[in-house]
Amino acid sequence: MSNPNNTWVAEFILLGFPELHHLQGLLFGSFLTIYVMTVLENLVIVGTIRASHQLHTPMYFFLANLSVLETFYTTVTVPKLLVSLLAGVGIISFSGCLTQLFLFLSLGSSECFLLSTMACDRYLAICHPLRYPALMGWRLCLYLALSAWLGGFLASFVSITLISHLRFCGPNVLNHFFCDISPLLQLSCSDTTTIETLDFVAALAVLATSLLVTVVSYAHILATVLRIPGRGSRQKAFSTCASHLVVVVIFYTTTIFMYARPHAISSFNLNKLVSVVYSVVTPLLNPIIYCLRNRDIREALTKLLQVPDPS
Repeated sequence: MSNPNNTWVAEFILLGFPELHHLQGLLFGSFLTIYVMTVLENLVIVGTIRASHQLHTPMYFFLANLSVLETFYTTVTVPKLLVSLLAGVGIISFSGCLTQLFLFLSLGSSECFLLSTMACDRYLAICHPLRYPALMGWRLCLYLALSAWLGGFLASFVSITLISHLRFCGPNVLNHFFCDISPLLQLSCSDTTTIETLDFVAALAVLATSLLVTVVSYAHILATVLRIPGRGSRQKAFSTCASHLVVVVIFYTTTIFMYARPHAISSFNLNKLVSVVYSVVTPLLNPIIYCLRNRDIREALTKLLQVPDPS
């Protein structure tokens, strides 16, 4: 993805958190703990769904896909950050930087599409319960999941291809803890107006379409739930998608703040803070919000952990 004729900088220095240099050990321990917990949480969820026949439904199929995606999503940035904290300096090659950026943007876009797919699934389950089994067959589930994954990678391909042809003459100090698009464009000695505009349009298209589908789905869900007689019945119906709604709000709020803007972000300290929230903290919280507080998941996990009676 790189073009040596247009690239003078062979590697970048990831600045990380220089204002917290005296807390390098604490940062390393915190990020390592969060990363290990995130991976373990998602492995538990995927393993539980795979091993429990009662969880072989479209809803949990999409949840398993989300767990796998978020494991990859946090793995793109956190291990490199840990190495940088341990070594005291973060160095990444030009091709490595582009690869990290491509994977990060692609997986983020895939999550947008997957969250909107899950919203559609909840819409069909709540608003059309009798037709739901026939509508949401396994072939359609597989097609929707593959479309979400592939769509995210295709959405980022053009931007990364154009960035790979930019000239980077120096300096090569990237004011971030991973290769994100805004600080990377700041280092280019080429005109980045076209790429900034294209990236803004692409981010807006991904966010707007997925968010529109999600909002419309939940508007129909809310209207259906409000027509259900009995407060207890309404709460039970809405509880199946309440956790999804919390995750959607957190994810879209931070993502829109970071990427749906027409110019490169200049406030890099705020940039890094928000990046930590959606790339490190959110993947840690999502399994707890989504699945580990889910009664079906808890019951299935408890059943799997029970030691069989030898008698």
